[in-house]
Amino acid sequence: MAKSSENIRIDKFLWAARIFRTRSSASEACRKGRVSVNNITAKPSRTVAVNDIIKLRKPPATLVFEVLKPLAARVSAKQAGDFIKDITPEEEKNKLLVSSSVKTGFRPAGAGRPTKKERRDIERFYGSA
Repeated sequence: MAKSSENIRIDKFLWAARIFRTRSSASEACRKGRVSVNNITAKPSRTVAVNDIIKLRKPPATLVFEVLKPLAARVSAKQAGDFIKDITPEEEKNKLLVSSSVKTGFRPAGAGRPTKKERRDIERFYGSA
């Protein structure tokens, strides 16, 4: 069974609940101000408790989770649902799905990488910039 405790750091919890692939990426998101707990921007060392609401900005969407139980050790994806509840609104989930849709284009063989100007044109076309 997974180890559970009262004082769990937010970066460790996000990694253990499989929101982030690595703990360092969870810490980085906290340092960049993309994670808030109960509407307060969270540093990586912030502790989480039962019923805390975590908001995570992953552009273009903002994901919202509720802590069901603090979690210190990483668990399987199936077990992660016992510790965290996804309460993200449907509109935000749809934003994430649309942005992750496949963006394909044609580039002739041997044309090499796009130049800086071509890359900007591509981003402007797809709405990234």
